[in-house]
Amino acid sequence: RGIGKAIAIKCARDGANVVIAAKTAEPHPKLPGTIYTAAREIEAAGGKCLPCLVDIRYEDQVQSAVEQAVQKFGGIDVLVNNASAISLTGTLETPMKRYDLMNNINTRGTFLVSQKCLPYLKKSEKNPHILNISPPLNMSAKWFKHYTAYTIAKYGMSMCVLGMAEEFRDDGIAVNALWPRTPIATAAVDFTSGEAVRNNCRNTDIMADAAYAILTRDSNTYTGNFAIDEDVLREAGMRDFEQYTCVPGHPLYPDLFVDETVEEINRGRPLVTGDGTARTTKTSKL
Repeated sequence: RGIGKAIAIKCARDGANVVIAAKTAEPHPKLPGTIYTAAREIEAAGGKCLPCLVDIRYEDQVQSAVEQAVQKFGGIDVLVNNASAISLTGTLETPMKRYDLMNNINTRGTFLVSQKCLPYLKKSEKNPHILNISPPLNMSAKWFKHYTAYTIAKYGMSMCVLGMAEEFRDDGIAVNALWPRTPIATAAVDFTSGEAVRNNCRNTDIMADAAYAILTRDSNTYTGNFAIDEDVLREAGMRDFEQYTCVPGHPLYPDLFVDETVEEINRGRPLVTGDGTARTTKTSKL
């Protein structure tokens, strides 16, 4: 579901073979979709799909999924590490069970899945990439103050980028991070923050388009980057970002770990005022 499924469908439209490694086999009471419904959507988009029931906290399950992928499709060319657990809670409000869950899925899971895929990525002759959905390593204290445990877990994913990009540079394997400039409307966001937040979000298509742009770049030259979705697409020549806005005219907010103000995010965008009239925010002369 969410960003991961959007990236998979974007790649499927280009005929990609996709392996889903996730643990939702039965419908969640509050979150839509399973690995099997996602697989049907991927195949309807034009790709082939192997859904694998995997909890990435368990090494044997990850190893089995990798072996199944290689057996079915002949190898691995791209890995997208999207699995993540979130709890925006302070130190005293974060049970160790929740701390362990976030770090076991986010940091350890990313390291584990990367480790198991890398032997096959090293054999790939088709522009091998690892892409982690994780933020820039912003060391400002404000990103630690209110949810230290979550920040540690997400930054662990980004530290994998920092290290593995250099470790496997000579193998021609690109390792990059991608993060949204604004919050992305997903079922998980609805679950944690409420549906009203969607008014100030972009949809998953912007992350899918940015991921595709990264994954089609030369793995020998584009590696070790902490990319922001809008920046990636601007570099590729895109200028119309209103197509990604969930509710046209509503202000967008900066996502976590993005050091921009609401004013900066919305500069130059057409917004609807409280009385229903349209206005365009001014562009700075600086």
